[in-house]
Amino acid sequence: MNISIRKSTEKDIPVILSMIKEFATYLGKADKVKISIEDLTKEKDRYHCYLAENEKGDPVGYAFYFYTYHTWTGKAIYLDDLYVKEKYRRFSVGTMLACALIDLARQTNCKSLRWQVLDWNKEAISFYKKLGATVGDDNLNCYYEIK
Repeated sequence: MNISIRKSTEKDIPVILSMIKEFATYLGKADKVKISIEDLTKEKDRYHCYLAENEKGDPVGYAFYFYTYHTWTGKAIYLDDLYVKEKYRRFSVGTMLACALIDLARQTNCKSLRWQVLDWNKEAISFYKKLGATVGDDNLNCYYEIK
């Protein structure tokens, strides 16, 4: 299977939103997606996305990320979503997306690549460990919704 990875463009926003919704559904959180094409378009300078495509140019996965800064370590990439359509799992698409981000982090002098994984997602946890990531620490996630 021939998979290519590329940076998304503004014209890819509808595809990105579609996969965001697909990923949220997979996680059982479809009702949490509030973002729109208009939001993603208006805020396009605040995030980045890699798209994985098959030989026909159809999207099969994505990595949605942005740059952040941590007081203890400095510049980092925060990976908000890494998703591969079910049909394309087991073809190293996730590894290709992760490696593209790791390479980008090195090229842009980042000190780390960070993300979250749900504790029930054993396949993802195993995947991240195989990449060499540390999974789990003593931090708890906090969330405050602005209304």
